[in-house]
Amino acid sequence: MDYSKEDEKLINDAYNDLLLSCTKICKNDEDWKFIKRAFFLAKEAHQGVRRRSGEPYLLHPIAVAKIAVEEIGLGVKSVVAALLHDVVEDTEYTVEDIERIFGTKIATMVDGLTKMSGVFNADTSAQAEYFRKVLLTLSDDVRVILIKIADRLHNMRTLGYMPRNKQIKITGETIHLFAPLAYRLGLYPIKSELEDLCMKYRFPEEYENISRKIAESESERQAYIDRFCAPIIETLDKNNIKYEISGRIKSIYSIWTKMQRKQIPFEEIYDLFAVRIVFQAVPFPSEKTQCWQIYSSITDIYAPKPDRLRDWISMPKANGYEALHSTVMGPDGKWVEVQVRTQRMEEIAERGFAAHWKYKKATLSQSDDAFDNWLSKIRDALNSPTENAVEFLDNFRLSLYTSEIAVFTPKGEQRRLPFGATALDFAYDIHTKIGNKAIGAKINHKIEPITKHIKSGDQIEIITADNAKPKAEWLDIVTTTKAKQAITSFLKRERQNNIEHGQAVFEEQLARYNVSINGRVLRKVLAAYGCNNKDELYSKIGAGIIVLDNLDKILKSNSASKILKFWKLWRDSDNTDTDEEQDNGRSEISQGDDQFVIATCCNPLPGDSVVGFKDPTTGKIFVHKSTCNELNRLASLFGKNIIKDQIKWSQHKAVSYLSTIELRGIDRMGLLLEITHIVSDDFSINIREVSIRSHDGIFEGILSIYVQDADALNALMDKFRHVKGIESVKRGAESKEE
Repeated sequence: MDYSKEDEKLINDAYNDLLLSCTKICKNDEDWKFIKRAFFLAKEAHQGVRRRSGEPYLLHPIAVAKIAVEEIGLGVKSVVAALLHDVVEDTEYTVEDIERIFGTKIATMVDGLTKMSGVFNADTSAQAEYFRKVLLTLSDDVRVILIKIADRLHNMRTLGYMPRNKQIKITGETIHLFAPLAYRLGLYPIKSELEDLCMKYRFPEEYENISRKIAESESERQAYIDRFCAPIIETLDKNNIKYEISGRIKSIYSIWTKMQRKQIPFEEIYDLFAVRIVFQAVPFPSEKTQCWQIYSSITDIYAPKPDRLRDWISMPKANGYEALHSTVMGPDGKWVEVQVRTQRMEEIAERGFAAHWKYKKATLSQSDDAFDNWLSKIRDALNSPTENAVEFLDNFRLSLYTSEIAVFTPKGEQRRLPFGATALDFAYDIHTKIGNKAIGAKINHKIEPITKHIKSGDQIEIITADNAKPKAEWLDIVTTTKAKQAITSFLKRERQNNIEHGQAVFEEQLARYNVSINGRVLRKVLAAYGCNNKDELYSKIGAGIIVLDNLDKILKSNSASKILKFWKLWRDSDNTDTDEEQDNGRSEISQGDDQFVIATCCNPLPGDSVVGFKDPTTGKIFVHKSTCNELNRLASLFGKNIIKDQIKWSQHKAVSYLSTIELRGIDRMGLLLEITHIVSDDFSINIREVSIRSHDGIFEGILSIYVQDADALNALMDKFRHVKGIESVKRGAESKEE
């Protein structure tokens, strides 16, 4: 069906708006023709197709192209690829057609975007494996990932037209992967908007509540910013510095997460904004010196908080971010964060990778910076993938958001590692062979175990031994993707070697008794040694865990079949659900219902907002809090298994849940008595355990109680907040008890 005149007007207006944005990147007529050709091909390919909103589909690729050029700062080729990004997937055009019309580079980019579109439609581990393959484009041509982020941003901006279950799936993917990826690529505004949009659709009431309170306090906040900035402006003007100064409000999502983390109301969030100074640097002295001079001027006016100084100029973040952050004491005794950066630093902070690369070409001294090192590590990880693609994807995500530390080799070479890294992570960062042979470390010339956590500024020397080798427990020690993959790869090779050696030993032993391998013999031996399969048997024989000194007795014994029968019954006893039980479609969580499993990662209580996840192997529904981080991970990997209809708690309240409340405040006589009186007398709630610890007039306590639902718990917590001396009341972990 052709578009109407109104549709054509919408398309032409959007296209002309895109062309206006492209004036800054088109250098000649060929560039304009290139974009025009892509537009008309996309228009023809998507003719008559509409989005869920009812608007012409073509408006989507035009919007993605505009985000690419306006908000990310990409060039002509990226605009062309963005206009064509859905053509191969959704129409009859092929990658070969695109290559013939637009050339190899555009065809490669469109092919990468087409593959990426299928990532989140595949099943389980295949989905993660597909994503791993697509990440190869990150090291090959980062523009593909950047355009995909632009695509996701526009989809999030129009998410309101999608059904609820799709919203949960898409927001799960976004918060789990796309927002961290945007952060790592330096796209702070996009990262913040993605997070805010996720919150808007997942938690609309909380989003609107915070938005309203921000708007209500705007005039008061602006008056304070003006008062705070006035003496700084006077000083900067006096020093003839060309600058822009502004107060930036924190994102709604970051405010909400802080409220959740500290369990405090909006009114107790005091650092709602930061003051940013962006100045035009002069050729001399250096940018770094000029930033410190402005910082010095500010601290002459306001006293700084020493432990809140962040120097990301001397040591930029891995995504290229540079700035000087300081927290100072402003008027009325309020702490205010001040950010100082040059216009170049501002562009990198706003547009990330694209701006970073532009400045890098002009600055040879940045040729081996942290951004390149991170990309190099991604290449290494992709070229030596683990067997488990889901695990790879989780490890990759962890590498996106982690804070970093800077440590040094014995010769003074600087290395960057994630916060929480160990000496073993450092060993693998130097070289896989060093990690595999590591037995200890000298940290600041002092001998320490290889498991020792390292911190910024440490100088580390790894101690190795030729007979050392990785152990399985190392996987619980290391934090970096490179280390995990190297250890997994070694253990996998060793297991394979053990299997081959064990099989040879087993066959040799059988030959001594003139017995050949068959199903009956294997079943006897597996049962006798408690192994699930022959690979496990061979591996344990090869590793020396199983010694075949009693093999002849096992082969002659008739009891092995009885052992096998018991072993199978015992092994299968935990998986007795029938298909009928798994698929009965009930939507109420009730006592004794084996279909539902309360997720231990977040332990929701009746009354909590919950979302169901149907386990693809057991068919059981795991009930998570709607705020659960693990739910976001599952939604990003197994989106179709999110329960379509919102599940609800049963009204039956015969189940008690063991819940904990964490208390903190100023200690005083009779406080414990008052706490127990409120629980037992005012609320008639049973107490299981009370633990109170006092030090220097400050007390910390954990109260374990039995409650029926979240309402009862919240009411009790509200009562505690009004008790004299109690400063902090938080909900701890819960578990169910009949």
